[in-house]
Amino acid sequence: MGSAGAGPMLRDGVVLLGFALVFVLLFRRLGLGATLGYLVAGAIVGPHVLHLVGDAEAKMGIAELGITLLLFLVGLELNPARLWQLKADILGFGLAQVIACGIAVAGVVWLVAGFSPSAAVALGLPLALSSTAQVLPMLQSAGRLRTPFGERAFSILLLQDLSIVPLITIVAALSRAPSDPSAPPGWLLALYTVGAVAGLVIAGRFGLRPLFRLIGGLGEREMFVFAGLFTVIASAAIMGALGLSPALGAFVAGVMLADSPYRHELEADVEPFRSILLGLFFLAVGMMLDLHAIAERPLFVVGMALALIATKAAIVFLLGRAFGMNWRGALALGLLLSQGGEFGFVLFAQAQNALLIAPEAASLFGAVVTLSMATTPFLMTVTRRFRAEAKGKVEREAPGGDAASALVIGYGRFGQTVAQMLIGQGLTVTLVDRDTEMIDVAGSFGAKVYYGDGTRLDLLRQAGGVEAQLILFCIDGDAIDSDVLRGVNAAFPRASVFVRAYDRRSIIKMDGARIAGTMREVFESAVCMARLAMVDIGVDGAEIDRTEDEYRRRDAERLREQTRSGDLRAGGAPLIVAPFETVGEAQA
Repeated sequence: MGSAGAGPMLRDGVVLLGFALVFVLLFRRLGLGATLGYLVAGAIVGPHVLHLVGDAEAKMGIAELGITLLLFLVGLELNPARLWQLKADILGFGLAQVIACGIAVAGVVWLVAGFSPSAAVALGLPLALSSTAQVLPMLQSAGRLRTPFGERAFSILLLQDLSIVPLITIVAALSRAPSDPSAPPGWLLALYTVGAVAGLVIAGRFGLRPLFRLIGGLGEREMFVFAGLFTVIASAAIMGALGLSPALGAFVAGVMLADSPYRHELEADVEPFRSILLGLFFLAVGMMLDLHAIAERPLFVVGMALALIATKAAIVFLLGRAFGMNWRGALALGLLLSQGGEFGFVLFAQAQNALLIAPEAASLFGAVVTLSMATTPFLMTVTRRFRAEAKGKVEREAPGGDAASALVIGYGRFGQTVAQMLIGQGLTVTLVDRDTEMIDVAGSFGAKVYYGDGTRLDLLRQAGGVEAQLILFCIDGDAIDSDVLRGVNAAFPRASVFVRAYDRRSIIKMDGARIAGTMREVFESAVCMARLAMVDIGVDGAEIDRTEDEYRRRDAERLREQTRSGDLRAGGAPLIVAPFETVGEAQA
């Protein structure tokens, strides 16, 4: 019986993943983003075109876990230091954008489409949110994510992501669905909310952090993945059991771990599940789009998409000018955030369940969001000449609270010296190590060290490797080889890579990778001790310099030969057993 049930599920999985793979790659290649690729793939395999996969509602139920994981990751972004740095843009510009665009777009929907005020609000507020999944990759690929412009766009998108919880609450308050007679009254729900949030915070402080410390000490990555998923699902389930939003529970779980040393490891472990389930969510949305309803009113869809883009671009432009941006930057920001976003699909589904809008309306406005997202890359391309900064006014990169200039992997004796010198120069540094005991000790001295395996590309990416100028591997032993380094070079081409090497054999293992510099653990300190010893017995300073230079020359020459041949015995005698020749002796 189990195998009979598994057959259709496997077939559906193959079809969905196959179409998603093709269309996401195609849309990425065209610069339109992965989200549109998932939506189009879902629409094609769904009941209105090829009818290859059915039961979109059941798949949506599973895929909504992707939204839960997304909100958990949003919560993890709320690092207090970063929030404090961006507070003006988040609480000022971001809040003003959501309110102004929400009211304006709701007004447009009410006047043009003839919906009731409550339905117009349920449609207009979600349309005020832009697509984080589309905008951030565009900024990243353009190299502008860590510029003042990029930080401002990120701040607005972060506030938009945070607003999903209150917007879900507003839709629930407007609901026309028959109330459940067994449901608790509103004041009791409010008490439940406060109590649940407080309980989750206490559980995070006194339960989760010790749990992650224990798992980190054991070095079991699989258990870390399990614990991360358990945290998200348990928090969401607690909220759901109380009749509250599961998304709020996941968000609170992320917030209470945002300032923990395990943040980057959790992001790296949860991100693949979030990506897969969120992709399935968009596939299900595409399957549920009523293409017949859209085909009957194509002018309405196009007109509403144009109205949405024009309204949001104009409001963001005016707000940008009010917040001190020049007109070029304000125009670029307005066009960049002019589309609808992925959370619109979530809120349309909520509004449909609340009987505020019909399924046909959800499909129509889902198409409006999709079309508006498709226009953004074209708008940014067409207006590039007008938005280009005047010569001499090119925007400079600004370090962000989480956008470190350097990643130091390994915070033992070696890594501490490297990191402290860089910090002393004024560079922002992110520290990563796997030793939980050392992390706790460093924390007692005021150093923030994140837990994780710094040789993993996904963790380096979460820690800010894409924007980092330096990646410095200061790990004990010889865990770094050319395969690891080539992966780092390919994933983070902007970063200069430096490696602490255990010995010359470790350097030979790194052959073929692009490295800005290597340092053998005891080489420099041994050279320094030899110099001090010669000074102590009265050797002339010039002779000491000559001896050091000759030793370094021979060592480098031998190392080149050993690396070329892969043989430690290559390059002449392995040990120096006779005095170096003087200049006169060499000429004779």
